[in-house]
Amino acid sequence: MPNIAAVLKQEIARVARRETRSQIDMLRRNAAQQRRGIAALKRSMASLERRIEALAGTIGKSAQTAADDAPQPRVRLSSKGIRSLRQRLGLSAGDFARLVDVSAQSVYNWEHEIARPRTAQVNTLAQLRGLGKRAAVARLRALDGNGGARGRAAPPAR
Repeated sequence: MPNIAAVLKQEIARVARRETRSQIDMLRRNAAQQRRGIAALKRSMASLERRIEALAGTIGKSAQTAADDAPQPRVRLSSKGIRSLRQRLGLSAGDFARLVDVSAQSVYNWEHEIARPRTAQVNTLAQLRGLGKRAAVARLRALDGNGGARGRAAPPAR
């Protein structure tokens, strides 16, 4: 009887090993298939990222070339030129700063070569070059919104 029990025990172990091996093989095939799928997805992602970078580069270049194609007059400004413009218009640094939409300290820094105006401010300064004293005062009045020149008495009425 011990022989039958031993044989039965060996047979059960053999069947269990065979079943376990078949399950493990199936799991290995499934894992390999999933790894191949992940690798394909990674390749696809890398390809798409390269295309995005290429498109972003062409968009950036086309925007830059469009900006370069537009003729932009080159405006030269020096600290001496800014000071002489302000004096020609007869404005204080504070009034001049309000016309350019900056602080009076910025005007001081420009005039003393501590700082340089930014592109938008350079364009505004270039527009101010064409103004006379009356037009500059009129712009300040418009900025004040009260119709009167700031810090100046109205001329006497006749």
